[in-house]
Amino acid sequence: MTLKPILKHIVKHSAAALALLGAAGAAGAQDLLVKIGHSGPLSGAQAFSGKDNENGVRLAVEELNAKPITVGGKKLRFELLSEDDQGDPKSGMAAAQKLIDKGVKFVVGPYNSGVAIPASRAYNDAGVLLATVATNPKVTQQGYAGLFRINASDTQLGSKMALYAAKELKFKNVAVIDDRTAFGQGVAEEFKKQAKASGMQIAGHEFTTDKAFDFSAILTKLKTKQPDAIFFGGYAPQAAPMARQMRQLGIHAKLLGGDTICTAEMGKLAGDAAGDNVLCSQGGALLDKASAGPAFKAKFKARFKQDADVYAASYYDATLMYAQAMQKANSTDPAKVGPAVSAGAYQGVAGTYSFDAKGDMKQSPVTIFTFKNGQPLPLSSY
Repeated sequence: MTLKPILKHIVKHSAAALALLGAAGAAGAQDLLVKIGHSGPLSGAQAFSGKDNENGVRLAVEELNAKPITVGGKKLRFELLSEDDQGDPKSGMAAAQKLIDKGVKFVVGPYNSGVAIPASRAYNDAGVLLATVATNPKVTQQGYAGLFRINASDTQLGSKMALYAAKELKFKNVAVIDDRTAFGQGVAEEFKKQAKASGMQIAGHEFTTDKAFDFSAILTKLKTKQPDAIFFGGYAPQAAPMARQMRQLGIHAKLLGGDTICTAEMGKLAGDAAGDNVLCSQGGALLDKASAGPAFKAKFKARFKQDADVYAASYYDATLMYAQAMQKANSTDPAKVGPAVSAGAYQGVAGTYSFDAKGDMKQSPVTIFTFKNGQPLPLSSY
């Protein structure tokens, strides 16, 4: 073959290759990028929860991209942007601003009520939709139309734990400790309110912080009141040493708490100090009994090489709930997607997401757990 035909051959096939690349680029350009934000504690004592929640979002994003949906004639491509809010209000505001500056319009989180209450204001002002598991009633009392609580509130978690203590355990005398966070105070007050309404006496109410690890002084004080149970409004990194110290001090009262101690991390940190002496309340139906629960748990473990913890399924559900609302609204504009979420109902793994005017779930069952072999063991749903 002479030089001229060779050059002609090269030019011809190069042009064909460029045409294919151009076509692929044009197809890619037709995709519509949707950024899904996540805010949670990815460092510090609560990092186990933050990373578990983040993986719930990640799994949903990967599934959406594997089987793309179309909105307004364009294929959607989802991208996860995650920020570490350290479970701290100030860091949470910085995380919110980072996500807003990156053009995120759909956020799942924050995990902590103390972060969600101030950060939700920034998200609302920026027109961002927010789906949070933060349980303090104040979260949804702010009147933000684009804010949705995707699990039970403190009112349900605290009150159902008190009802179980009174009706099932027949307790008469209980004490309370809270860590002064928005979550801890909120759930403790709701427990106290229902405990009194159910005829139980409040032997005492002590206070600590979410950074403390030595509770011997307040536990010694409460021991003299001989309570049947101590309700702790706080998180697993504090509840675990509290359970150990109760045993060391010879306190035979049960340790009760909300969803933040209904975690394998509680069993891991407390060791053999967490057994049937610890009970906690968690929002949502039992995954093992939910129709899609076992399949979700299996694919989560296959993907991340660990079991899904408390809220991974809720974060996964929230991401897919956004996607369904985008399809219903035929838009990725949060001003149109938000009303579609409010007006609709999404059947997820952890429950049916249908919201009242405040953004609270219309139905959110609460399950009472204890511990066995370091793992939360469900006892009863209320």
